[in-house]
Amino acid sequence: MSTNIFVNLATDDLERSKAFYTALGAGINPLFTDENAACIVWDDNVYFMVLRRDFFSSFTDKAVADAKTTAQVLVAMSRDSRDDVDSVVEAGLAAGGSEPRPATDLGFMYNRDLEDPDGNILEFLYMDPAAAEQGPEAYLAEQQANA
Repeated sequence: MSTNIFVNLATDDLERSKAFYTALGAGINPLFTDENAACIVWDDNVYFMVLRRDFFSSFTDKAVADAKTTAQVLVAMSRDSRDDVDSVVEAGLAAGGSEPRPATDLGFMYNRDLEDPDGNILEFLYMDPAAAEQGPEAYLAEQQANA
């Protein structure tokens, strides 16, 4: 059995969140979506449960962070290419998101941050498959040796 990942995110506007995430290319599972929550489907194993803030707070005794002012988690998701990273971030910007910092290009890895309208931070990244397999130091050493 494979492991599924469910990332729970608080929102102040469920309809806005559904529109934002579908603009990024995610789907919605209607079986787990109602007036309190939406199940955002990234692929067969990765889901966001976007929950109205008051509903989210019913799952914890802790204060719910305001993602517009406090970073509690950075959700990083890989893409198949640099162009895919740029495409998903550009779609998110057009759908009401913001880009809190410039892109990072380490040669072997490229990433861009995108904040959803509630301030939750998503990192979209592409890593050269050889760097992922060898590790960054070995990959960069090989690249320098071949230069």
